[in-house]
Amino acid sequence: MFLGLDVGTSGVKAVLEDETGALIANASRPLSLSHPQPLWSEQNPDHWVEAVIGAVDDLARERPRETSAVRGIGLSGQMHGATLLGRDGRPLRPAILWNDGRSQAECAELERRCPELHTIAGNLAMPGFTAPKLVWVAKHEPKIFAEVATVLLPKAYVRYRLSGEMVEDMSDAAGTLWLDVGARRWSEKLLAATGLGLDHMPRLVEGNERSAVLSPELARRWGMGADVVIAGGAGDNAASAIGLGAITPGDAFLSLGTSGVLFRVTDRFAPAPEAAVHAFCHALGGLWHQMGVMLSAAASLAWLARILETPEAALLAPLGISVERPSPVQFLPYLDGERTPHNDAHAAGAFVGLRSAAGRGDLVQAVLEGVAFASRDMFAALARSAQPIRELDLVGGGSRSLLWAQIMADVLGVTVHRVEEGEVGAAIGAARLGRLAATGAAPADVCRKPQRLQSFEPRAPQRAAYDAAYAQWRKLYPALKE
Repeated sequence: MFLGLDVGTSGVKAVLEDETGALIANASRPLSLSHPQPLWSEQNPDHWVEAVIGAVDDLARERPRETSAVRGIGLSGQMHGATLLGRDGRPLRPAILWNDGRSQAECAELERRCPELHTIAGNLAMPGFTAPKLVWVAKHEPKIFAEVATVLLPKAYVRYRLSGEMVEDMSDAAGTLWLDVGARRWSEKLLAATGLGLDHMPRLVEGNERSAVLSPELARRWGMGADVVIAGGAGDNAASAIGLGAITPGDAFLSLGTSGVLFRVTDRFAPAPEAAVHAFCHALGGLWHQMGVMLSAAASLAWLARILETPEAALLAPLGISVERPSPVQFLPYLDGERTPHNDAHAAGAFVGLRSAAGRGDLVQAVLEGVAFASRDMFAALARSAQPIRELDLVGGGSRSLLWAQIMADVLGVTVHRVEEGEVGAAIGAARLGRLAATGAAPADVCRKPQRLQSFEPRAPQRAAYDAAYAQWRKLYPALKE
């Protein structure tokens, strides 16, 4: 039996998977965010640990026999969060999260300090990454910065509390701007640019390698054996890729969760920072991935549902499972800024083209299409440095909408597959990394692709209409920004 733990932003998920890859049980605990000032987003690191322990307590109570048989644990987590520990191993302040935008000025300062940053890290300096957050802390909280002994990412802090070991995997470390992503090691030059050194960093392992052993106290608490292996694990998107069997160069998927992620596996380090594309290590040695990110994907539809005080399903139902032409209204889904391709924390959302004849259905369709157009922006950005994507799996909460899946196929011009994938995708990937670390099994034997439920082909007339609508939509961001 294998345990997967996903430390998300809004909650923690824990899953049990057996030796055949079947999901046996799952549990979750919520987490809350703190926004003490505009653009700030923080969490108490100890709340992650409490939620993880609580979720596994639930599994141990409901499925004691299966929980006691756990041999390997994998960790997944929200990326980029700066968890600052003092010499006593305790947090010095709340963790600064991935969606915190306070360090925009520090990004520019970091790139001035280290002109080679793009080449080494393979990414632009963005407020979401970890390194600019430390530049901000050094500038605005110098007493705290002076006390920093170690910087951990969220799941690494959870690992530390579960095992006593400070370890990070390559995929999560690649999101710090301190990793030499091509060489898969910490960069002393990048660390020095933020006033840190190698001694401030945890040791590195691959995601499927053994990183630590569960503490005896917790093993007894959950009725487990004495040598439960904890795998290196992965950042949330790389863990989702493991759960989806995306481990072969060229494999691609689009996740329509709160944020939107276009993920493609590569066999080499293929940075494209000029297009705000992320180039990270994958969770398995010898593999990397490219990633485009939009900050408000399914969150855009959730926002509209909240504003209209109508459930999402009720908004979508009148539109059916396909539309014949683009909405007369267009929508920019930049409700919380944007990453790929604009790298603009201050980008804002907008409806454009409103007329008195516009109805609720036009607005709903515009939101779906706006997210699809933003996905097409990410497609174009990734195509600059590698072969175009020919087909992809669609996952995440938004993938449940057949209408959205067809719009995606028509807008992107590629075959889109809905796949069998639950809300615990990253946790499933984490469990499989735990299995790999505990058993030494071959990744191809464990990381199998899910069943495809339905495929959507682009329709020629709608594709042509969306080409024209996309060309018009592309003019909106620069016009409104000016």
